[in-house]
Amino acid sequence: MFEQLFGLPAHPLIIHAAVVLAPLAALLCAAYALVTAWRPRLGWAVVALSIAAPASVFAARQSGLALKDHLFPDGVPGPMAATIGDHEGFATPLLWTTTGLGLAGLLMVLAGPRLGKVPAAALSGVTVLLSLAAGFYVIRAGHTGAIAVWG
Repeated sequence: MFEQLFGLPAHPLIIHAAVVLAPLAALLCAAYALVTAWRPRLGWAVVALSIAAPASVFAARQSGLALKDHLFPDGVPGPMAATIGDHEGFATPLLWTTTGLGLAGLLMVLAGPRLGKVPAAALSGVTVLLSLAAGFYVIRAGHTGAIAVWG
């Protein structure tokens, strides 16, 4: 399912969605958490990105695994194993952080107004931390992927 799109390898096509949506979700969720005056304008975007970003990262991860299995059915050869392993190692943490960020973003928008001041502030803090973590992992995954292809 994740191996090809329109006869082309799916991973190089799908990663563009994750590269755009994950950092955008991190930025908008952090902005929603930190700037209360922007919340009425950002709510719909936070909800949309809280769903789309983890979905795009999941698709990117699955398509990467499919590409690796297609290119290296007998295992990755020696010199490339460490490089591809580094890149692959960032996929799961990126998926978990964007999923956590998505849940936190949805909670902020949908339940935040009904929470008390302290729980809302704690949720905002967790959201900012998850935004930073997702930003870190998307940069590391992208960088190691670029090294695997071009390095």
